[in-house]
Amino acid sequence: MTTEPAQISDRMILEFERPIIDLERKISELRGLSTETVDFSSEIRRLEQKARKLQKEVFADLTAQQKVQLARHPGRPYLMDYVGFLMDDFIELHGDRSFRDDPAIIGGMAQFDEWEVLVLGHQKGRNTKDNMLRNFGMARPEGYRKATRLMRLASRFRRPILCFIDTPGAYPGLGAEERGQAEAIAKALQVMASLECPMISVVIGEGGSGGALALGVTDRILMLEYSIYSVISPEGCASILWRDPTKIGEAAAQLKLTAPDLVSLGICDEIIPEAAGGAHRNAAVTAAKLRASIKKHLRELTEMSTTELLEKRYQKFRTMGAYVESTG
Repeated sequence: MTTEPAQISDRMILEFERPIIDLERKISELRGLSTETVDFSSEIRRLEQKARKLQKEVFADLTAQQKVQLARHPGRPYLMDYVGFLMDDFIELHGDRSFRDDPAIIGGMAQFDEWEVLVLGHQKGRNTKDNMLRNFGMARPEGYRKATRLMRLASRFRRPILCFIDTPGAYPGLGAEERGQAEAIAKALQVMASLECPMISVVIGEGGSGGALALGVTDRILMLEYSIYSVISPEGCASILWRDPTKIGEAAAQLKLTAPDLVSLGICDEIIPEAAGGAHRNAAVTAAKLRASIKKHLRELTEMSTTELLEKRYQKFRTMGAYVESTG
C-alpha cells in the first residue's frame, strides 16, 4: 500500500510533514509537464535533493508527540496489510467459543517463510463503516478470549506465534466490563507466560495500556521506528496529572513511550527502521525490513529448548521495572 505523494489527501498530512509533501507534489507536477521539447529534469533533480534533505532534517529531530502522531497516522499499514506482505495461505479463525467473534482482533494460521505460524493482532478500520466493525482496534473480552484460545491451539502443535500490536487500549464500555474485560486480559497474560512455543510481538502502531499488553508477553518485543508503547495515552496522562490539554506534548515526553525510550528501559528488544518518512509512505519497504527482523528472532527462538525458552521469558519480564535505591 505505497502511497504516492500526489494521492495523499490533505486530511492525512501531518503538519510537520506538509513541506515535504508539497515539494513532492511539485516534483510530480513537473514530471507531468515534461515533454520532448520541454525538459524539467534538472529542476526535478534539484527539488528531489531538496526534498530528501528536508525529510532527513525533519525526521532527525521528531518530538515524542510527533511520533505519537505518526503511530496513529490514518494511512499507516495495519495488521492485514502486513499479512498480505509477509504471509502465505492465511486462514482466519473466529470466535471465543463463549460469546461471539470480535473483529477488533484477528487471528489465524499462516505460512511465514519456512514456518507455519499463528498470526494474531489488533485491526483498525480505514473508513467509518470499517472502524465501527473493528471498534477502532479496541477489543472486547471476547477478542482476548479468542486470542487465548488460538494461542493454546498453536502451542499444542508447537507453532510459533506472531502478535501485531496496534490499539489505543482495550474497550472500556459497560458491556465489556460486565463480560469480564479485566479477567480476560489477565488470563491472556497468564497463558502467554507459560506457552511452550516461540512468541514474538511487534508494535506496528499504537501500543496502548492493557489492551496492548494482552498480546505482549512474548519472548521478543519488537517495535517499528515510529510506533509507541505505553501504559496510558498522552491525552489521558495530561488529563489525569495536569487536567490541562496543553500538557499533552509534555506528557508524551515524560511517558517514555517511543521505541528508543523502551530499548533503553530494557522493554523493547529491537527497533525496526521504517521507510523514509514513515511506514505510511512505503509499506512494502517497511514490511521487507520487518520480515528480516522476525526471521532472525524466530530462528534464534526455535533453536532453544522448551525449558530454556520458558526460563528466558520469565527472566525477561521479571527484570522489567527493577531499580536500585541509593542512600547517598
